[in-house]
Amino acid sequence: MREQVSELTTNRLSLYLRFLNELRGRGVKTVSSNVLAEQFGLNAALIRKDLANFGDLGVRGVGYVVEDLHRELRSILGLDRQLRVAIMGAGNLGLALADYPGFRQEGFRIVALFDNIRDKVGSLSRRGVAIYDIQDLKEIAKQEGITIAVIAVPAESAQEVVNTVVSAGIRAVLNFSPGALRVPPHVKLKSVDLTVSLESLSFYLAREAGRDMSDA
Repeated sequence: MREQVSELTTNRLSLYLRFLNELRGRGVKTVSSNVLAEQFGLNAALIRKDLANFGDLGVRGVGYVVEDLHRELRSILGLDRQLRVAIMGAGNLGLALADYPGFRQEGFRIVALFDNIRDKVGSLSRRGVAIYDIQDLKEIAKQEGITIAVIAVPAESAQEVVNTVVSAGIRAVLNFSPGALRVPPHVKLKSVDLTVSLESLSFYLAREAGRDMSDA
């Protein structure tokens, strides 16, 4: 079932989960698809369809029990177990990601950093994540049970690093390096290109500026 669900749907499930965390914190016991739809600017029927992909999660006449739906979504997204993550690159971005406390709260444990600069190998991040030589990735990945790798290296070395990650048997990659990377079909790659996002915002601002000039 999970393989048949689109990535757009799984992205929305993550959004629903964040809102459920907020509702739990406020002591809210139940929530309707209409409230969820209003929160995210979506159609209530779409939300019901998203959730119906995974069974009958609602209660007729009530909606969704917040605690139950929160537990179900964590299970659906695989967050009911702790996932062990390695970060490739111990530069400013890699160290910032390694020390971000929000990952642990959501079930992701950063267990290792990797770099090829000898002066960095053997040291620790501020929160105590060890930095290893990238040549030892395969061995450490097996020892630590690493299942996800985060790429935080310069663009010119990103593909080589991804190749090393794949060779180590890691099948899920989150890429922060600019440019397109290639992975085999059995590896899932998601990219976060900050430059593309900034350019999209720049495009929006340029269009707004053009409208302001035309209205002047």
